[in-house]
Parts: sequence; C-alpha cells; structure tokens
Amino acid sequence: MTSSTTTPVHVFHAGDVALQSGAIFPDLQLTYTTYGTLNADRSNVIVYPTSYSAQHLDTEWLIRPGGILDPTRWFIVLPNLFGNGLSSSPSNTPALAGAAYPHVSLHDAVGVQHRLLTEQFGITRVHAVYGWSMGGMQAYHWASRFGAMVERIIVVCAAARCSPHNAVFIEAVRAALTADPAYNDGVFEAHPARGFRAMGRLYATMGLSQAFYREELWRGLGYDSLEDFLVRSWEANFARRDPADLLAQLAMWQQGDISAEPRFGGDLAAALQQISARVLLMPGDQDQYFRVEDNRRELAQLRDGTLLPIPSVWGHRAGNPALNPVDAEFLRTAVHAFLDR
Repeated sequence: MTSSTTTPVHVFHAGDVALQSGAIFPDLQLTYTTYGTLNADRSNVIVYPTSYSAQHLDTEWLIRPGGILDPTRWFIVLPNLFGNGLSSSPSNTPALAGAAYPHVSLHDAVGVQHRLLTEQFGITRVHAVYGWSMGGMQAYHWASRFGAMVERIIVVCAAARCSPHNAVFIEAVRAALTADPAYNDGVFEAHPARGFRAMGRLYATMGLSQAFYREELWRGLGYDSLEDFLVRSWEANFARRDPADLLAQLAMWQQGDISAEPRFGGDLAAALQQISARVLLMPGDQDQYFRVEDNRRELAQLRDGTLLPIPSVWGHRAGNPALNPVDAEFLRTAVHAFLDR
C-alpha cells in the first residue's frame, strides 16, 4: 500500500451540479485517491467511499497487499464524501456559509462519483462497491442508481435507509453540537469546545456495545481510564473536523434512503427489489446504529443477498476494525470470498 504520507490526492471538477433538491451547487469538487492499477479491460474496479466525518487517510488502512482490499489485484477508487473537508464542504466553500450551503444527498454524491469513474477513467463496470457506515449507505445507492454497472456491493454496518431510531440519535448529536454558545443563527462563530465534548460522549454511548465497556476493552487500546478514552478517542476525533462540515454530513446520513426518489416514491421494498447486484450485508451483531434486523428485513427483498453478521462486542466499530485484528480477519476472509464468487 502507498503510505498515507505519499498517497496522491486528486480533484475531479464536476462543474455546476443540479442537486436532487433542485438547488445548483457551483463548481462542485470531488477529492479522491486511487490504489493499484486499472487493468486493460477496466474490469478490476472497486469503489470505496468514506464514512461519516472520515477522510481517505482515516480509512485507507485496510488497503494493502493481502488485506481486506488488495491493491495488487484491484484498482481501488476512494472518493471523499462531500462535507468531509476535502471534497466540497461548508468549510472550504466560503460563498455557501451557514444556511446558504445546500443539502447534498447521498443520491447526489454517488452521481458525481459515477461521473468521476466514467468521465475520468472510462470505466463502465464496477466489480464491487465496498463501504462501512455511511460508506455502506453509498454502496446501496450505487446499486440502486447504477445497477447495470455494479456487479456487487459490500455493505458493512450500514443500511439502505436511515432507520427511525438512527434518525433520533442523529437529532441528539445535532442538538448537542449546536447547543454550544459558539453556534449563532446557523453559523459557528468560534470553536465549539462544549459541543464537541457533548457530541463525542453521545457517540461513545452508541458507537460501542455494553459488553465493550463492561469488559473495559479500552484498556487494551492504550488509555489510562474511561475518561481518558472518552476524551482522546471520541472527543478528539470530532474536534479535528469543522463543525459545519459535521452538520452537513449528519443531514446526508439522516436523509439517506435509496427509495427517496421519483422512481420509488419512498417505497423501500420496491427499491430493494430492483437491485440486480449481488449484495453482502455485514452488520455488527451488537451495532446500535445499523441493526442486524434492518439488514434482515432488506435481505427478504433482495434478489441476491447474503447476510453475514460480524460476531463482535465492538458494536459499530466492528465494521472499521483498524485496532481490532480479530474482526479485521473476519472481514478479510468474508470479503475475499465474496469478491471471488
């Protein structure tokens, strides 16, 4: 794998883009990285979108020879999701500050990713779209929007639609962040230290399981106390990001729904039934965001789906096990078998 300090970063200039909402986003820019070599018939492509608040440096750990995604076999395109501070986001689009920043949906995001693949690389077939969390939601959107192009998707700790319980959690996170005194009339006027503290602790509650905390597994990660873990792992993780970017991506997550378009009119079953790609659903069996039951209900509507829960006390983080070799090996084995199927 190319080291994270030398990974070339590219920008796809999409121009003025008409969004699903009807608004026009001027000079929309998609930042991306690639790994591996595109083969002669352009058939070895894997798309690997980023998750909530993540940038490519946070998620490329699983791209390595023999790893979950192997760049010696696959040409891996890693697009940074809008709102993550690298692709077009509130923080790098001054003309669209505060309420002027338009809602960019996951539908919009995969549309520009599709343009990147077809216009920049001439790609007409995608072997797989792999994604964790909001990345997995994008994988579902890829299969729904561009079914003739996508052969398979791997949905890790994610779903085709943000569930009601998940949406309530997002409301709590939004309320915690915007309750900070620095937030005024839709704009953060200073660093929202209190908001980040509250947001991080809410996330810590839901992001890992009761068993994780009961067994004090944070001790094995180099933290001296539970408080140390909450501060350095959770609060610090979000405090490195722009708060307006985090709000923009919360809206994308909360409104994520493959059926939220005229073809389906909100009928999720109909949207799932038309997916022709092979689908591997890998929820964490103790994930509190994206529940196994959500994927089980989706499975019943899919033409070619497999449900393989990750047996782990790491909750949502079981799907991004950068610090958890047991879950990483479970993912690697399952993903390799599915890609070779």
